[in-house]
This record gives sequence, C-alpha cells and structure tokens, in this order.
Amino acid sequence: MTKPLVVVTRKWPSEVEQALAERYRVELNATDTVMSGTELKAAFRRADAVCPTVTDSITRDLIDGSSVRLIANYGVGFSHIDLAAAYEQNIAVSNTPDVLTECTADLTLCLMLMAARRAGEGEREVRSGRWAGWRPTHMLGRKMSGKRLGIVGFGRIGRAVAYRAHHGFGMRIEVFNRSPIDTEALSTVGAVQAPDLAALLGRCDFVSLHCPGGKENRHLLNAQTLGYMPEHAILINTARGEVVEQDALSDALAAGRIAAAGLDVYDGEPAVPASLLARDNVVLLPHLGSATIETRRAMGFRVVENLDAFFAGGQPPDRVV
Repeated sequence: MTKPLVVVTRKWPSEVEQALAERYRVELNATDTVMSGTELKAAFRRADAVCPTVTDSITRDLIDGSSVRLIANYGVGFSHIDLAAAYEQNIAVSNTPDVLTECTADLTLCLMLMAARRAGEGEREVRSGRWAGWRPTHMLGRKMSGKRLGIVGFGRIGRAVAYRAHHGFGMRIEVFNRSPIDTEALSTVGAVQAPDLAALLGRCDFVSLHCPGGKENRHLLNAQTLGYMPEHAILINTARGEVVEQDALSDALAAGRIAAAGLDVYDGEPAVPASLLARDNVVLLPHLGSATIETRRAMGFRVVENLDAFFAGGQPPDRVV
C-alpha cells in the first residue's frame, strides 16, 4: 500500500522530520522559507495531509477541491485556517495543545519583567556605549511583585501565567473570560473574575492577553479599551497579533496613556509598525513563545501522533474540526 503523502510547510526539528520520513512519503521544506500561495495550492492538490504553521494562511481557495484529508497544524492556534471551509470539505484539522503552555507562560513573565524594569531599553543603552554608570535616578522602572495582574483569557496558558505571577511574585490576579470560571480554578491563584473587560482593564497594573485570535477577538484592545487602562499600566501580548490594534497601542504609548508594553506577536507579522519600532517603552520579541528546543520537538511529535491516528483510521487526539 502506498504511504500517504505529507507536506510540511516549514523546517521542523530534525528528530521530528526523521520520524515523519520513516512513516510517510514526506515533502520537507529544507530552505525554511514561507511557501507562496501558488506552492501551497499545489501542495493541497497533491498531498493527503498538509502540516502548516501560523505563517501559512490556509484559505478557502486552498481547501476547496483539494486532495488533503487532514490539516495537521504545528501550533495551538488555528485562526490562520478557514475551519468552516475545512468542515464543508470534510477535512479534519488538528493542533498541538498542552505542550507549549509552560514555555509561553515563562516568556510572558519575561516580557512583564522586561517591560516593567525597562530591560530592553537598558540593554540598548549599554550596547551603544551610552551608559554613563550607576546613578540614583537612572532608568527607573516599576515594581512587579505584589501588583494586580489582569489576565484576558483563562485557558491553559492564562492559568499557567497566573500561577507563576501569584505564587512567584505575590501578584493579585483578576481574570476576564467569556465563560464563567469554576471557583476552584480561581482559588488556586487567589483570583477573582471580572464582570467585563472594562472593569478588569481599569483596575490592573499589568494586563496579559491569552485569548484566541480570529474575528471574534480582532482588535479587542483598541483605542477605546486601551483608554480604560491607568497611565501606569503595562500591556503584554503573547496571544495573537490581531487581538491588539497596533496603531492605537502606539498612540497610547506615545501619549503616555499607558506606561509600557511587551509584545511577542504582531498583526501581519513579520512586519512590525515603524511607530512601535521607534518607541523605547515597548519590548519587541520575534514570536518566541514556544521557542525552546524541548517544546518545538514536543509540538512536532504531537503532530506525528495526530497523523498516525488519522491514517490508522482513528480520530486525531487533538482534532478541532
């Protein structure tokens, strides 16, 4: 029997690519360049499964009339995939939950500290040779311990961030979530659930975004909602770039309506607005949330598990459609 053809759109850890090659006819991306729309469309016309990442826009145009039976996404988020089109064409879609929770939560705390203590700005000063030595009023930041942290979206990553912040830094946790959260989940981190987003934003010293992307949450943080935040507040985004209206954020930072921001994701990445690049009071990272050796390997092997289950006639354990 001919093995299924699997197309992998980006370069993956070598151990995972080897595992795929042992199981399937596999087309790997040795150059690690983003596939063009034409290349993706051709892949969808010949493959049994395609394994995309967040850098691939999987549109209805690709899905309609394709030979693909499974879209096995490398990553937990799937707002870049047209799920409705996949459902209509009876194409299964899977993702890789759980395995990137800890590393993304770690990076969130890293961004919180960097933004609060002006670490990015300080490093640039040292590297440029502008640092003139210690002085009492130099580059004063803000304390993180004991402050109030607002978490928007209380899924796996949001809860992991809350645990680190509360038990590690003594932070008081407030949560906004579209559905009610059970009392036990809140009590483990001493959290309260805000009645609405405006209430949370207005009360918190730090706000960290952990909600899904997509149309429902596009520009959830915009000129109006950013206006609810106090002037000393710091915004962190390790969720999806489209959740924040970037021009509004840049305006708020420039005008001092909020103190700082830490971003790991961008709307339209890898492009980053010049207005954000120019600001000292924003920390900018290149989408490093899951970027550890252990996590990227685990994500790949999670994809392999989904492929194996599907082509053995079963359900992918992480099926979302």
